[in-house]
Amino acid sequence: MQQLQKPFKVKFQLWSLTLLLKLFFLTEQYLLKIKHINYPKEQFIFSMWHCHQCLVYGVKDKSTFYALISASNDGEIIAKAAECLNIKSVRGSTKRRGVAASLELIEKLKEGNSVGIMVDGPRGPRGKVKDGIINIAKISRVPIVPVAWHSKDKTFFKFNTWDNFIAPFGPCKTVALYGSPIYIPEELTKEETQQWCQKVEDEMNRLQKDLEENYESYLKQ
Repeated sequence: MQQLQKPFKVKFQLWSLTLLLKLFFLTEQYLLKIKHINYPKEQFIFSMWHCHQCLVYGVKDKSTFYALISASNDGEIIAKAAECLNIKSVRGSTKRRGVAASLELIEKLKEGNSVGIMVDGPRGPRGKVKDGIINIAKISRVPIVPVAWHSKDKTFFKFNTWDNFIAPFGPCKTVALYGSPIYIPEELTKEETQQWCQKVEDEMNRLQKDLEENYESYLKQ
């Protein structure tokens, strides 16, 4: 009897958390203001840190956008809740459905969609770009666009998690700074792949530093 009750309990918990997150998303979309700087005009692969995943709020054309979200229970909650904002997802991570998710993302890109990848997720190490995004960009021939996100509002709240997850709570003004498209060559050795990972990582860090130092100026643009 206990074994029969456990799945229902888990399902109820997932349903409850998903409902709460949907309510939060629907409320926050009216309170969050994102100033976009250099938003890409062409098809892209967004490269963002796991802590900045709420930045997908600001994707301008969600009808042609897919976010890579973990296949875990936490990912299930986020993916289902995000549907209320018309954000579609591909489910997978390095350890679960990694190859299948990569192939699905490549297919979505070949169909003309754009995608967003949290390059140090879902378990870190924090701030390190993994090679998945490089391989996807190499095969799809779609450029990587690094993204930085910042706000000085107190409602831009940082959590004590492995990734220092950040989410806006209540009225919040933020700035998203987009880098120049990075095109990945078709033929790469393993060593060259890691070099491109480092290039993307360096550009993401440069953008974040630039944004934090010049936040007020970008906000006025």
